Amino acid sequence: MDALSEILTPYKEPVAQVTRFVTIAQMFSGSFICYDIYKQGSTKGVGIMPFVGGLIMSVLNLKFGFILRDDTMIQVNFMGLALNLIYLMVYYTYAGNKGTVWMQMGLGGAFSAALIAYSEMEDPKLVENRFGIIITAFMFYLIASPLFSLGDIIKNKSTEGMPFPIILSGTVVTFMWFLYGIILKNKFLLLQNAVVFLLCAFQLSLFVIYPSKPKEPKTEKIKVKKTN
Repeated sequence: MDALSEILTPYKEPVAQVTRFVTIAQMFSGSFICYDIYKQGSTKGVGIMPFVGGLIMSVLNLKFGFILRDDTMIQVNFMGLALNLIYLMVYYTYAGNKGTVWMQMGLGGAFSAALIAYSEMEDPKLVENRFGIIITAFMFYLIASPLFSLGDIIKNKSTEGMPFPIILSGTVVTFMWFLYGIILKNKFLLLQNAVVFLLCAFQLSLFVIYPSKPKEPKTEKIKVKKTN
């Protein structure tokens, strides 16, 4: 890994620029989901977790960027924070049960605030490793969450409800952050993005196997015999 890092280090700035670009582009993938919500006039069939999770990850990665003093992480996560707030506003506007949505957003905000408070109180010598472990664990949960309904996906033979734009763009983004992690020699960036890339790739394979909409049951045609 060190040898590969030495090979890529001269290209740190181009890799950082591409990583920054694809990450910001990926953050706009939520706009496709918001457009679907707008078209149908409700949030039916669309979960809030991608947006709440995106907000939490933006806040945590923004803090991690300040800990690492890495401009690329700081810039892209400022953008991610702003976009996810907009997505949540759209979701809330079209949600039927606004009380539940408000509670979920509040829990997400409280969780983020608690972890930021922890990072401020932690020993500066230990905070990078420990905060990195927390982000890694939450990222794994967030990316793997669509797979919790894998049984239903196989049973219904449909990927309905899985956020395809977010999964597709996430595959590209995690690969670029993996390369950037090699350059920085940061074990958390490497571990996070290697595992997440594999999870995203597996989820993409489900879209190849199953359609995004369940097949409608075939109606049997009743033959009527003609009587003379």
